[in-house]
Amino acid sequence: MKISFTAEQIAGFLGGEIRGNKDACVSDVSGIEEAREGTLCFLSDEKYVHYLSQTKAAIVLMSKSIPFEGETQATLILVDNARAAVASLLQMVSEVLNPRKKGIEQPCFIAEGVEVPEDAYIGAYAYIAKGVRLGKGAQIYPHTYLGENVSLGDNCTLYDGVKVYYNCRIGNDCILHAGAVIGADGFGFEPDANGVNRKVPQIGNVVIEDDVEIGANSTIDRAMMGTTRVGKNTKIDNLVQIGHNCEVGESSFLCAQVGIAGSTKVGKHCILAGQVGVAGHISIPDGTILGAQSGVAGTIRKPGTYMGSPAIDAALWRRAQVVIKNLPEIQKVINEIERNK
Repeated sequence: MKISFTAEQIAGFLGGEIRGNKDACVSDVSGIEEAREGTLCFLSDEKYVHYLSQTKAAIVLMSKSIPFEGETQATLILVDNARAAVASLLQMVSEVLNPRKKGIEQPCFIAEGVEVPEDAYIGAYAYIAKGVRLGKGAQIYPHTYLGENVSLGDNCTLYDGVKVYYNCRIGNDCILHAGAVIGADGFGFEPDANGVNRKVPQIGNVVIEDDVEIGANSTIDRAMMGTTRVGKNTKIDNLVQIGHNCEVGESSFLCAQVGIAGSTKVGKHCILAGQVGVAGHISIPDGTILGAQSGVAGTIRKPGTYMGSPAIDAALWRRAQVVIKNLPEIQKVINEIERNK
């Protein structure tokens, strides 16, 4: 499906100021450096302003704070924040390309007594067990499974193949991408007297608060007892593992392949970059940033930016990397000193 918008339509939606042809039309987007004809791009950093004189883009969204007195063939739309404006525009386009669905496709299974809101969508081969509560505007895509007594808030979207085990709760305005699994058993085993690993029943649940997005094939384990909790507005990337009884604070980012072992508490407004590994039964304070591939073996006492494994202050880690890079030369110097003793 191909759609197009004029500069006048875009400026009207964004509340922007047009400089140029109000009838200029775009049907695609591109980066400012390689902008193509018929595309829209955005400019939010003054260091890229020189591209305007040569761009082939039909429309450029530009922050008002960027000075430009030169000439360009593109139509400019001036807004307060070009990056934020693009996000709003893409949201509008997304809603056109992938509109909300409505109705119940067959075959699917909906247990007796489950109330399906009039504006909800239930895709083919979905399974909705007894006791499930569906909020208004629910979007349940094909092959999704909702176990007994699952609660789903308003305006949630669960894409193809999402699995939510029994008794788990998901708040309002949440998005779960394909293959996400919420509420599988935590990794709990205890060796018996003969050294045989016996399963410890995991009888808790998972609570996902409002406005959380969970990426494809990410997993959040149910608590052994109590609750594994993800705070509101937290965004979780693809292939992330959160262990049983963990707590992740609100408005945090967990990037791809992050792994958090059981009973760990991650604070609010934290960022865990790709492939960060966090040991169990520790705490990470609010506002902490962990660089890619960091390994956190113990509780972090002070907010800051950390890198390395084990994770240390990022500035110290960078200095250490310089030394490590020079170790072969340092070894040569040491060997020379030893020979000359």
